[in-house]
Amino acid sequence: MRLIIWVSLALLSVILPAKAAEQTVVLISIDGFRHDYIEKHDAKHIAEIAAQGVRADGLIPVYPAKTFPNHLSIVTGQYPANHGLVDNNFYDTERQQQYSMGDGVEDSSWLTTLPIWNLAEFQGVKAATFFWPESEARINGRTASYYYHYSTPTPNRQRVEQIIDWLKLPAAARPRLVTGYFSVVDHMGHRFGPDSRQVKGAVQHIDQLIGELWQRLQTEVEVPVNLILVSDHGMSEIKAAEMIEPDSLPIDDKLFKTVNSQTRFLIYPRQATSEAQIQQLRGTLDSMDNKAFYLETESQLEKLAVKPGPRKPAIILATDAPVTFATRPVAERSDGGTHGYHSSREMDGIFITAGPAINPQARLQRFSNIHIYPFMAQLLELDLLTEIDGDEDFLSPLLKAN
Repeated sequence: MRLIIWVSLALLSVILPAKAAEQTVVLISIDGFRHDYIEKHDAKHIAEIAAQGVRADGLIPVYPAKTFPNHLSIVTGQYPANHGLVDNNFYDTERQQQYSMGDGVEDSSWLTTLPIWNLAEFQGVKAATFFWPESEARINGRTASYYYHYSTPTPNRQRVEQIIDWLKLPAAARPRLVTGYFSVVDHMGHRFGPDSRQVKGAVQHIDQLIGELWQRLQTEVEVPVNLILVSDHGMSEIKAAEMIEPDSLPIDDKLFKTVNSQTRFLIYPRQATSEAQIQQLRGTLDSMDNKAFYLETESQLEKLAVKPGPRKPAIILATDAPVTFATRPVAERSDGGTHGYHSSREMDGIFITAGPAINPQARLQRFSNIHIYPFMAQLLELDLLTEIDGDEDFLSPLLKAN
C-alpha cells in the first residue's frame, strides 16, 4: 500500500505542474539618473544588469518632471492629478494651503491614492520602504510593515545592507516588496550640471552599490528576487545668466498667490480674484516683449493629463532649458542643472529590470512611468483595488510566463 501511495504521488508530480515560487520585487529609484548616464558616465554594473534583463530606451516622466509627482506615479500608476501631488511644491485654493515636499508625512490627506506598498499589505504581502518619497505617510490608515524616517545623511551603503537584511528575515517576517531610494546623483546634477565630473563620480558610486546589491541578491538571498531600477526624471543644464527674475513679472500679490517651481511659475487666484482679472493678467504676460517664458495652453495641459481642480494653477509660465525662474539672489546664482521641462528627451529616466520572472529576450521602447505599478502588481500576484491610469497589459510581455 505504501508503495502504491509513493508511486501515485510521483505520478501526480509529473502530471500536475509545480506551483511557481512566489516572486519578490526590489524597486530602486536613482533620483535624477538620466536615460543616457549609463554610457555617458560609464555605469558598468548597471549596464551588466541591463544585459541580463530588459532595458527601456527611456522612462518618460509624468508632467511635471519633478521628484515627488513622479515617484508617486511610479508607485501608484496614476497621473499627479489623481494621486494628489501635482508638483514638489504647490498651492491648493480650496484648502488655502501650500504643499511642500514631504508634507504628507504629517498630513496624509494631501495624498489621494493607494501606493504599491499598501496594495501589498492589504493583501497579506509584507512591504518595506527605505526613503521613497512620502513612504512615511499613513495613507488609508497604514504604512509598509518596515520603513525609515527620511534622513539625508544616511549612508548609501546602509540602504543596501538594510535591503539585504530585510530579505534574509524568516519567511513570516520577510517583505516580498522592497523599495529603495538614492538622491546623490540628483544632488550633484543640480549643483554642477549633467556633464560634470561630480555627476560622473556620483553615478559611479551608485553604480558600484547597485552592482553589489545585485550580486548579493544572487548569492545571499534564498528567495527569487526581481530587481527594477528606475529614475524619476533626467537632468538638463541651466545657466545663471538665463534666469528670469520673478520680481520682474507684473503680478499683483493681493490678487494672486504664486509658487516658483524653477522651470515653471505657478499662479493661483486668491479667493476674491475674478475671472476677468485672471484673463487680464494672462493677456499682460502673453504680450510681454522678449520674454524667455511661454504660457501653457489648456490644450497642452489636457494632453499632459492636467485636470481642473483646486491644485491646478490659473496660469502656468513655463521655460525651456537652459532658462529657469531664479530661486536665489543674484550673488548666489550659478550654472548647474535642473529638471521639470516636459518637451525634452533629457528629462527621460531609466527603466531596467532583471530576475527569475523576467524574459531577457523582450524589447522595450521608451514609455511612461505610470505602467510600472500594474507590472509590479503582476509580479507579486496582487489584485488592483483602485482605478489607475497605467495599462495592466503594457509591460506583461516582460514576464516569462507570457
